[in-house]
Amino acid sequence: MGSKNNQIHQSRLMGFADATQFWNKRFDKEEFIFGKKPNEYLVEHTSLYLKSGHKVLCIADGEGRNGVWLAKQGMQVVGFDASDIALAKAKQFAKENNVVVDYSFSDTDSFTWHVNSYDAVIGIFIQFAEPEMRTRIFKQVHNTLKPGGIFILQGYTPKQLEYKTGGPSLIEHLYTEKMIRDLAKDFQILDLRCYEKELFEGARHSGMSALLGLVARK
Repeated sequence: MGSKNNQIHQSRLMGFADATQFWNKRFDKEEFIFGKKPNEYLVEHTSLYLKSGHKVLCIADGEGRNGVWLAKQGMQVVGFDASDIALAKAKQFAKENNVVVDYSFSDTDSFTWHVNSYDAVIGIFIQFAEPEMRTRIFKQVHNTLKPGGIFILQGYTPKQLEYKTGGPSLIEHLYTEKMIRDLAKDFQILDLRCYEKELFEGARHSGMSALLGLVARK
């Protein structure tokens, strides 16, 4: 068993290094590739479910557009990303906005998910996750949320492959309502919708988009 666990750990470390190389190439430019404004679905539901003083975790927060915005609303924000280049931009962005975000260089498998620690967890376009990783993330989110804590998720549906205005090109990385409902079976679902809307979130997410939004409570 020990040998098998070591092999899994090693493969995940290799995956982290590959992810870092991939995302560093994307983020290594002056512009903010997903813009500096927070995600619309996040803003809409933050006003309904979150409040100043809440402790919030942002999964793969990239250049910091969502984590910094949440910190500006008075929340205690923790975030991580597998790109050290993105994190450097995020930390500078936080400084420019006179807020502090506790960022760490990590991916979802190497991050320390403390049990019952957060009032909310945010996952905005975290569609780098293949099916097995996606299952782990939902379990990790459930464990790390305090009882009554909120999970806000935004992603693309398979119809996004027609629009080609952002997101992954692999269908197994995209979200369907049934998939998310199954993954969120241990949560109380407060909002789950598939819809189409124009996004203007940087050069990488721009134009008509096929979207899924989830708000769930532990």
